Amino acid sequence: FSRFLIFALLIVLQLGILVWLMYYARETVEHYLVLERLFAFFMIMYLFSSSMDASAKLTWMFLISLAPVAGTGVLAYTLFNIGNRRVRKETEKQITKTRNAIKQPEGVIGELQFDGSHTDDLVRYLNRSGCFPAFKNTKTVFYPSGEEMLDSILHELRKAEKYIFLEYFIIEEGYTLMEKAEEGVIVKVMYDGMCELSTLTPDYCRRLEAVGIEAKPFSPILPFLSSHYNYRDHRKILVIDGKTAFTGGVNLADEYINRVERFGHWKDTGLMLKGDAVCSFTLMFLQMWNTVRGESDYDAFLEDCRDYTPENPSGYVIPYCDCPLDSDKVGETVYMDILNRAGSYVHIMSPYLVLDGELEKSIRYAAERGVDVKLILPGIPDKISAYALAKSHYKRLLSSGVKLYEYVPGFVHAKIFVSDDIKAVVGSINLDYRSLYHHFECAAYLYRTDSIADIENDFEETLKKCRKVTANTIRGDSIIYKILGPVMKFVAPLM
Repeated sequence: FSRFLIFALLIVLQLGILVWLMYYARETVEHYLVLERLFAFFMIMYLFSSSMDASAKLTWMFLISLAPVAGTGVLAYTLFNIGNRRVRKETEKQITKTRNAIKQPEGVIGELQFDGSHTDDLVRYLNRSGCFPAFKNTKTVFYPSGEEMLDSILHELRKAEKYIFLEYFIIEEGYTLMEKAEEGVIVKVMYDGMCELSTLTPDYCRRLEAVGIEAKPFSPILPFLSSHYNYRDHRKILVIDGKTAFTGGVNLADEYINRVERFGHWKDTGLMLKGDAVCSFTLMFLQMWNTVRGESDYDAFLEDCRDYTPENPSGYVIPYCDCPLDSDKVGETVYMDILNRAGSYVHIMSPYLVLDGELEKSIRYAAERGVDVKLILPGIPDKISAYALAKSHYKRLLSSGVKLYEYVPGFVHAKIFVSDDIKAVVGSINLDYRSLYHHFECAAYLYRTDSIADIENDFEETLKKCRKVTANTIRGDSIIYKILGPVMKFVAPLM
């Protein structure tokens, strides 16, 4: 039920029209072809005047030039957003309703305004698309692996007294939260609807609710009514009592903690927050939960986030999320802000590298002006097409002085940016079109927190297990990648 199937059906329709014209209406073939060309011309003019990303425009122009009927049909299917209109309406309603749900702590913006970092500018930008204050009274702990993060999660879950919120892209069958539910703790579990096609049985929600756990899939897949991959809930959020939150790249499945090996060693990272910034993750979860369940209770839960001081808070934390239903590319803009303001280095881990023109330019420009830009990418891919697309960027990035590395033991699923020992981002946002344009995402922006040193140390330790990409290694790549990469680039914005 993906766009590929619809595109294939429309191609068959277009071929059928041509065959019919050639055999049963030959005298009209020339007229049809002229009309088809005119139609394609006006569609391309429409794309030129649209607000669509330049890379996506080129892809759609190519498809419509090649197959006007099929290309326009898929474009219309995408723009009309069939099957997701209710989600769009409810999401906008919840975001508007909670735009001022969390007040900016007094004095924080003033401190940031005069320290020369321009972090206050970023806070103002983030608050255009939601409620994302900067917090000072927060402790952060970085986890360099899913295994370490899971141990901490289990420890914190046992201390839950009021409520537990879980929102994850992937959940597999495993241990449950039955004990806490039996103790009277409110437990809400939300997972992306794709899980019902991959890792969970259709009755998963009913089984959880039978043991006192509220559960709901986000945007279940419906035949021909959803575009399959668009507008998925890719966030990773766990909130406990409004005092502790977890985020990062780790989903609730065995490969993320290396209990099951799929693509070699799975390298992931995560972050725990304690203190005021947890309020933002509580709000993010409730916005999505209320979008799905139609509820509107915020104050009762947000009240628990206030007046809690953790041990040894440090620096500033700005949790934020990205919504694909508005015009703000928040995830990409935050990454570009780090790249454009970096003075010494920007170190990045990402499982995918499918860049639009703007982000690629920012990465290259940072390196060209002397910033040490390093990217760690997977050594063993989970998707051949995505791996080939990543390699299609290698030559241009290397020519600008960007240093690329591939993780030899296996697959890198971490999504981190760290810069100049003072800034970092840990969250769910990949460097690809799906994360930057089409998914619901979340992250935490860290400024001068103690955990930033741990993030940079983990990057350096991971670097020791990587092979460096050079012109020679690129020449030695498989012919499959050399052919597939340029071909896939035509449709990269649609992947």
